[in-house]
Amino acid sequence: MKLNFRFLTVLVFAIFTLFSCESNQEIKIDSDNLLLGSWIEPDFSGETTTFKRGNDLPKEGYGVSFKLENEFTERTSGFCGTPPLTFFNNEGTWRLNENLIEVNVQSYPSNFGWKIIELTETKLVVKREITEQEKDHLQLMELFSEIQTLSRNESCTNSNDWNYVAYGSKACGGPQGFIIYSTKINTTNFLQKVANYSKVEKEYNVKWSVVSDCSIPNEPKSIECKNGYPVLKY
Repeated sequence: MKLNFRFLTVLVFAIFTLFSCESNQEIKIDSDNLLLGSWIEPDFSGETTTFKRGNDLPKEGYGVSFKLENEFTERTSGFCGTPPLTFFNNEGTWRLNENLIEVNVQSYPSNFGWKIIELTETKLVVKREITEQEKDHLQLMELFSEIQTLSRNESCTNSNDWNYVAYGSKACGGPQGFIIYSTKINTTNFLQKVANYSKVEKEYNVKWSVVSDCSIPNEPKSIECKNGYPVLKY
């Protein structure tokens, strides 16, 4: 009986010690690079997001992990916010450019940036930043907006005063579509801007490895004026 009691005492002590060690398990922290590790339980407040450091990414919750060799993992449910949520790993790479974390992942948005506001052993506070790719895309949209403004400067009363031109560059090849313009404007200047836009978009596609469908847009057959606006007819 004494043997059994002694055995039970040792067993209980061993179990208590095991659980005590697990509950007090220290999170591994790289003092040379505090960013390395798993960051969980995000608190979204305005433009910033605050993460807590964790041992690992949660099975049913959002979190991110920065590893050696620039490996990045995002534990996410995607854009769907309707329960029940299904979480999965979105793998990618990361690099630190001063205080900006530049991330490249497999799903959209493929490139994004987080500016580090605060980084300690237990807390990471970041702010969403515009990446170089997003800046290039904004420049592209500004060029296109300028073209659109010029093309709509005139009211359409006679379809013979209008023409169209192919614009843009698909990643797979060929133009994005066709844009109408009045022959009463400075057509040389306008066509130069269209050509420049198409060139810049092609460079953008190559630089950022953009993919697209390979369909070829149908060329319009004529132009009609409707309520003062030119309309392409196919």
